Amino acid sequence: MDDVVESKYFSFPKEEESILRQWNETKAFEQQLERTKELPEYVFYDGPPFATGLPHYGHILAGTIKDIVTRYQTATGHHVTRRFGWDCHGLPVEHEIDVKLGIKTKQDVLDMGIGVYNEACRSIVTRYVGEWEKVIRRCGRWIDFDNGYKTMDFDFMESVWWVFRELFNKGLVYQGLKVMYYSTGCKTQLSNFEATLNTKVVSDPQVMVSFPILDDKDGAAFVAWTTTPWTLPSNLALCVNSDLVYVKVKSNSTGSIYVVAESRLSELPADTAGSYQVLDKFPGSSLVGKKYEPLFDYFEDFKDTAFRVVADNFVTFDAGTGIVHVAPAFGPDDYRVCLENHIINMGTNLVMAVDDDGCFTERITDFRGRYIKEAEKDIIQAVKEKDRLFKSGNLTRECPFCWRSDTRLIYRAVPSWFIAVEKLKDQLLANTAQTTWVPDFVKEKRFHNWLENARDWSVSRSRFWGTPLPIWTSDDGVDIIVIGSVEELERRSGEKVTDLHRDKIDHITIPSPRGLEEFGVLHRVEDVFDCWFESGSMPYAYIHYPFENKEFFNDNFPGDFIAEGLDQTRGWFYTLMVLSTALFGKPAFRNLICNGLILAEDGKKMSKRLKNYSTPMEVIDAYGADALRLYIINSPVVRAEPLRFKEKGVYGVVKDLLLPWYNAYRFLVQNANRLATFDPLDPATLLNSANVLDQWIILATQSLVHFVRQEMDAYRLYTVVPYLLKFIDSLTNIYVRFNRKRLKGRKGEEDCRTALSTLYHVLLTTCKVMAPFTPFFTEHVYSNLRKVSSGSEESVHFCSFPEVEGQGGSRIEESVNRMMTIIDHARNIREHHNKPRKTPLREMVVVHTDAEFLDDIAGKLREYVLEELNVKSVVPCNDPLMYASLRAEPDYSVLGKRLGKSMRVVADKIKAMSQEDILSFEEAGETTIAGHCLKRTDIKIVRGFKLPHGVAQEQMDASGDGDVLVIMDLRADESLLEAGFARAVVNHVQKLRKKSALAPTDSVEVYFSSLDDDKSVSAGILQSQEAYIKEELGCSLLDYSLIPSRSVVIAEETYKNISNHDFKITLSRSTPA
Repeated sequence: MDDVVESKYFSFPKEEESILRQWNETKAFEQQLERTKELPEYVFYDGPPFATGLPHYGHILAGTIKDIVTRYQTATGHHVTRRFGWDCHGLPVEHEIDVKLGIKTKQDVLDMGIGVYNEACRSIVTRYVGEWEKVIRRCGRWIDFDNGYKTMDFDFMESVWWVFRELFNKGLVYQGLKVMYYSTGCKTQLSNFEATLNTKVVSDPQVMVSFPILDDKDGAAFVAWTTTPWTLPSNLALCVNSDLVYVKVKSNSTGSIYVVAESRLSELPADTAGSYQVLDKFPGSSLVGKKYEPLFDYFEDFKDTAFRVVADNFVTFDAGTGIVHVAPAFGPDDYRVCLENHIINMGTNLVMAVDDDGCFTERITDFRGRYIKEAEKDIIQAVKEKDRLFKSGNLTRECPFCWRSDTRLIYRAVPSWFIAVEKLKDQLLANTAQTTWVPDFVKEKRFHNWLENARDWSVSRSRFWGTPLPIWTSDDGVDIIVIGSVEELERRSGEKVTDLHRDKIDHITIPSPRGLEEFGVLHRVEDVFDCWFESGSMPYAYIHYPFENKEFFNDNFPGDFIAEGLDQTRGWFYTLMVLSTALFGKPAFRNLICNGLILAEDGKKMSKRLKNYSTPMEVIDAYGADALRLYIINSPVVRAEPLRFKEKGVYGVVKDLLLPWYNAYRFLVQNANRLATFDPLDPATLLNSANVLDQWIILATQSLVHFVRQEMDAYRLYTVVPYLLKFIDSLTNIYVRFNRKRLKGRKGEEDCRTALSTLYHVLLTTCKVMAPFTPFFTEHVYSNLRKVSSGSEESVHFCSFPEVEGQGGSRIEESVNRMMTIIDHARNIREHHNKPRKTPLREMVVVHTDAEFLDDIAGKLREYVLEELNVKSVVPCNDPLMYASLRAEPDYSVLGKRLGKSMRVVADKIKAMSQEDILSFEEAGETTIAGHCLKRTDIKIVRGFKLPHGVAQEQMDASGDGDVLVIMDLRADESLLEAGFARAVVNHVQKLRKKSALAPTDSVEVYFSSLDDDKSVSAGILQSQEAYIKEELGCSLLDYSLIPSRSVVIAEETYKNISNHDFKITLSRSTPA
């Protein structure tokens, strides 16, 4: 294997760039696809982003999740086609062109020509594709850009047509007029989902307006309330609630008489209390049908059916006056109640007084051509001049704005083509129940609630750059033909079709099926599809189904996996499910991972203007893509919760995981290269190693394999990194740390090869397990490890995911875990008594009732405990009462709810348990108290340390956790002091070697020179400790007086007051005479 540099000289980002070049040169991704082409297909759908902006952390997060899952599925025996997709149509593109070209109205586009406009849109669609490829590839994601799909592609658009025609044939498409959110900035309607993307708190005018009642004996007037004064010119009705009580009141100051809801009387303007006298009370139902005097005369032609009172439950007792002004073109409830009460008729006589640009039409003569919100003050003034303004003020509320143009959205009636989603609701809920979502609550709550309240979907948009609706109609509306393919359009029209955009097909006509001469031709409706319809058609359109790939689709639908952000719950996730349910009665996908939103560290949205975050490439250049990948998937964001992105968190991944991992790998290579040859022993042979830590780390590695398989099969990516952190900590701080002498060959070459082979296979397996998560680092390590393994794959990403081998070793794992617990307790005792590790101690007693565990501590694990704790002996003790007194305590958190009123009696009896009772309980695992069967989880056993007779507190101390008790003898001993001095000398020699940048394999001579007045003391100590020093350093400690004159001094350092001794250490290397 090639030598490796110290971690301080290793750059993760630079090595990743080297790996990238290697992948490009060897076409590694293409090779992987070719090697797996005969394996079962795993179908992944990549949601298409817009390429009109640069990729951000949200894209990197979703891309990382997708890459991890698809790499894992490839490693577990699947062929995974990964094609990148681009969303090319819709508002994001059109709005940018509108701004660029100064387009203000729909007529501006028609004047310039739809062809010119669409070409301008096409020109910017792929503007940032190169930047996207650079960032996505640098993040380590393997995906096919060269064969990616675009929603503007001819084949994609044809499949979208097929989807729509199928829905039409199933009776799920209809044309209607619907009041929807409308963007005057982008001149198109928006879906409910889009309307939630950008909301702001605004201050709106609110007014009360009087409407004199015709033929009222008292000359009374209704007082109606509105928060949209700009809709008053379009008033056609007033609405009350039949079940509310209304009152006729007289103003004591003016004598005027008004009608309002009794519950809202307090809202009327009043100079003093009791300003109104109640003349009469009546139910709202009695007001229905009463006529009133219109506010304006713009809709005089509607007087026979309009300007009367209607009733509906959308009017509430807690807002306004209990009487609502109704303008049917500008509110969903307004439109509905006017239809139900025959004030207007379905699709025939609704007059739109506001044009596509949000300006009043010619009908509103006093305000024609003016933008509605800009004219609002003048409308209120006009009402005031008519003496009809009863009260005015302002209301602060949250309102939707257009997510592209940032203009205020309005409700506006628009003609549209709809998918009858409400007919599919039960089937949508049933299909969703068949799918797996991570986290599950997104499906069970957010998505379920959205489906429960699903409304018919308006899929048409009055725009230009999009897939045109394939609907041709006759002028009289009798003939409607929906085209499902290019071949059909060519056959019906007689024209060749090479592009499906509006400028290429709007001119195409189809002869009327009733006869060309008499009924002429059919023209295409002008609208294009909502871009969400296109992305929802992706599972079919990206493979040009059903015109191609029929067998592939039939064998592999529904898809296996998708992943996007929480915002797609009402977007792509929804449209995928609607279309697949409508077409095939199936869900579109089987498994889904939903991620949350990444925020800046301050909790605000990441903002270029605020400069409150580092760009993805800045972070990658500093720490590497692997670190960024691990950081974001080990965070709440993979559980659909928000993440406050902290750059120091990415650094933490490098420091706490990647560097220790690298150091374990470096330690292996350094020591393996010291051998003449290194051929790793077979893994099966290593399972029979006599060394307990070899067995333990092999079993721990198998546990890692099992855990990652289990979690990845369940799509729980967020559990893997914490487990890996724990595993790497065990590998470096237990296996490597405790086996340094074996790994360096100090216990013999055969044992060295066993230890190195164990470490080798652990690192090799870890690389294969973690390759989907850290594709760069695992490739780097694997490429070196494979050099001593014949027949290995060229890349870690060509390797199969490891299988779980061997039987579980619960006793070994439990014993090692308990050993670490013992070590932690002993360290705590040392720290409490200011006894550093370099100070040797005489004895440690381990108290436990498990004889097998005590055998392990006194046998297999003994040398590790002695070495790590610098203690001379370990004494096992299975008598829990020799050094401890036992006390039982009830676990109130567990028993409280269960026992209720019995808790006090049971608690008293638990506390009164004798030592013998407690021991019997521990052995049996349960006991019955006051008629209640109590288990180990119900009672806490507290062990209190009991000092042996004649021993002072400062001479002995203990630490325990209820399972094991550790006692340390802290008394001084001359022989221990000598051992401590020897250990200190060894420690300073090793530090000097490291300071001199010497590798473990570099051979040098070590000289010791005493600076004490009496040099014989230190000389005697070192002579008595010679065996230990030689074992630790791998060489003898020489007297400085013996240093040859030709020696080259590499390093030299003086040490003062080390265990009450002063001395100098010299590192040198002899030169030939």
